[in-house]
Amino acid sequence: MKYIILLGDGMADWHETILKGKTLLQYLDIPNMDWLARCGRNGLLKTVPEGFHPGSEVANSSILGYDQRLVYEGRGPLEAASIGVDLEPGDLALRCNLVSLEGDVLKNHSCGRLETEEGQRLIEFLQERLGSERVHFYPGVQYRHLLVLKGGDKRLRCVPPHDIPLKPWRENLPEAEVEEAEETAKLLRSLMEESQRLLPTHPLNVERVQKGLDPANSIWPWGGGYRPQMEPLTKTFPQLRGGAVITAVDLIRGIGKYAGLRVIDVEGATGRWDTDYEAKARAAIEALRTDDFVYLHVEASDEAGHDGDRELKLRTIKDFDSRLVGPVIEALGAKNTDPTADRLNIDGEPVAIALLPDHPTPVKLRTHTAEPVPFCICKPGQKPDGVSAFSEADAVSGSYGLLRGDEFIRAFLQL
Repeated sequence: MKYIILLGDGMADWHETILKGKTLLQYLDIPNMDWLARCGRNGLLKTVPEGFHPGSEVANSSILGYDQRLVYEGRGPLEAASIGVDLEPGDLALRCNLVSLEGDVLKNHSCGRLETEEGQRLIEFLQERLGSERVHFYPGVQYRHLLVLKGGDKRLRCVPPHDIPLKPWRENLPEAEVEEAEETAKLLRSLMEESQRLLPTHPLNVERVQKGLDPANSIWPWGGGYRPQMEPLTKTFPQLRGGAVITAVDLIRGIGKYAGLRVIDVEGATGRWDTDYEAKARAAIEALRTDDFVYLHVEASDEAGHDGDRELKLRTIKDFDSRLVGPVIEALGAKNTDPTADRLNIDGEPVAIALLPDHPTPVKLRTHTAEPVPFCICKPGQKPDGVSAFSEADAVSGSYGLLRGDEFIRAFLQL
């Protein structure tokens, strides 16, 4: 048996009056996801353990079975692994957003969609002006970058910028949780202040303002931690001889690297609504020919949720269904008009498919929540549980009930 997880980041949502009391998944016609639910078994998964912030780093590593109490170190170290930055003992790695501030308000956590080349120019500029033996900025993708402090103390309160859209930012600056971390918190606040002095003067930002675009006029560090201690999936699950991760997001790449998965780059994968769904589907099918396990991650719905754009989120979910889930099913030998999953295979070997979001990103809230998400597991030879559609409400009656911790991945891998 081979295994593929189809992950629609932030795809889950709340019931909305404007959608006749339905969630986005319920409201849409998504025949391919509904086929997986109809031919498989369903349930709800608590991807964010109690006491943890509902970040994608927590949710995605939990889906893969990692105990957050043992491995959690924040988002920064995972992005470091993706970029190729080898953290030394005492290195504090933080995710470093380029954000747009407007007066006292954090207007945009992503600067209105910076292109990667633009973000890299700005981060390299900050490294030239603010970098030192202790402080190092590393360019990442679009607005998502990395800040490493040597000898930094991780015991900080750093609010993710996507948690405070259109809210006051000064009251959410980094704070020390213990007295020993105050020096690190003070350094971060100083770097933010300096970035707000320097970035507006950069020609790229001057040009953005002239065009009516949001300027990238501040850094926003958060998600700090040290190098995590994560065992490869193949050690925990010896029936897997190898695996791969497909994503446009550094965070998920980092999780994949620490999990021992090879990272597959896909041309046209952007992490936004304009990502090449079909190319990702083709890459996943090719990976299944050589790997036992594929983690296929799509960021688009999460970004639309953070933007509070309901129509765009509806579109991304529809695209995920028709342009990714559908082609994967068809390439594995089945169609959504076929009432059984028994034909799912790659080169004659049966394939199991799991479908789920990592967390909700409600359009009305514009940030993540920790509510359980729907999932389905569809595999040859498995008796369906009678659920007819894929949604938050339909999953409640699924035969798996509510799962936590590593229960999902063990159920998927038949352990």
